[in-house]
Amino acid sequence: MAASASLLKSSPVLDKSEFLKGQALRQPSAVSVVRCQPVSSSSLTVRASSYADELVKTAKTVASPGRGILAMDESNATCGKRLASIGLENTEANRQAYRTLLVTAPGLGQYISGAILFEETLYQSTVDGKKIVDILVEQNIVPGIKVDKGLVPLAGSNNESWCQGLDGLASRSAAYYQQGARFAKWRTVVSIPNGPSALAVKEAAWGLARYAAISQDNGLVPIVEPEILLDGEHGIERTFEVSLKVWAEVFFYLAENNVLFEGILLKPSMVTPGAECKDKATPEQVADYTLRLLKRRIPPAVPGIMFLSGGQSEVEATLNLNAMNQAPNPWHVSFSYARALQNTCLKTWGGRPENVKAAQETLLIRAQANSLAQLGKYTGEGESEEAKKGMFVKGYVY
Repeated sequence: MAASASLLKSSPVLDKSEFLKGQALRQPSAVSVVRCQPVSSSSLTVRASSYADELVKTAKTVASPGRGILAMDESNATCGKRLASIGLENTEANRQAYRTLLVTAPGLGQYISGAILFEETLYQSTVDGKKIVDILVEQNIVPGIKVDKGLVPLAGSNNESWCQGLDGLASRSAAYYQQGARFAKWRTVVSIPNGPSALAVKEAAWGLARYAAISQDNGLVPIVEPEILLDGEHGIERTFEVSLKVWAEVFFYLAENNVLFEGILLKPSMVTPGAECKDKATPEQVADYTLRLLKRRIPPAVPGIMFLSGGQSEVEATLNLNAMNQAPNPWHVSFSYARALQNTCLKTWGGRPENVKAAQETLLIRAQANSLAQLGKYTGEGESEEAKKGMFVKGYVY
């Protein structure tokens, strides 16, 4: 890991004071305007956020070499399902104990650059009374926050969904910034078996773009996440075709909303066959299709592509990421995993205090494996059978 450490030292890093809790809300300066005078009399007005420099710095910090994102922003209901799988009741005390285990893993910041939190966690303290945000900052991990309000049925569609949460988002984002968050996440989904309809794709793209603009206006780097669900029997070509369409719409509306590309991060799905497809893809095939998609749709100005795992096994997600980093890319290609980092850790813990150390070591093993994959140096040697088990759940609700 010496090479990784040296890379980290040279990467752009936010000063910890820049995302400490309690920092006073910055008063936005006057809107800056850039005017172009073409031959015609019309003028193009581009609005620049007063947080622009900080947004770019935060995005580069999260997209630093050998590091990725720990997604631990499960809603209380979803966290309850995880706890139930190990026989624990869904109480705030149990959620607090598990999240404390995750953020206090020694040396986690060597492999993890950002942690996405649920609102409860952003304001929560550890079992020892220390604020979770402060623990993350000490680990050199940038705190992030899930800001969407979940999926609801999209009227007029083919049984598809849209993501709610734009109402009140500006004031909530300002409060999250004051609490110490420096990036945000908004997850919407696209279903291939259900179409996807043009309406659903446009709604997903527009919602992401409005959220991104509002987030940047309040100092938060937006993670843009249109998850193309694994559900279905379709082949990898169909996933590729739908992904091209979705990302074309997303970037069109990001531009329409004057979003600063250098101050966003993406959280796409990898291009894989549907989970129920008989023809499985190798890591090399997944990398080939996914990188072709990115090169056709994602501007080099975007600092980081932080892939979601979407129900892949822990090892599968790591192998696919490693295959994408076998040659230089225009962007930092990394991970933003939830289940693919936490699954074995959760089962090792089992809710028992005496297992905390062993569970943290399991988390660090997974984090280090994905750190190596980000650097293109993961081999897959010595992985447990548990880490190889798939985690796809049909109709999964996050």
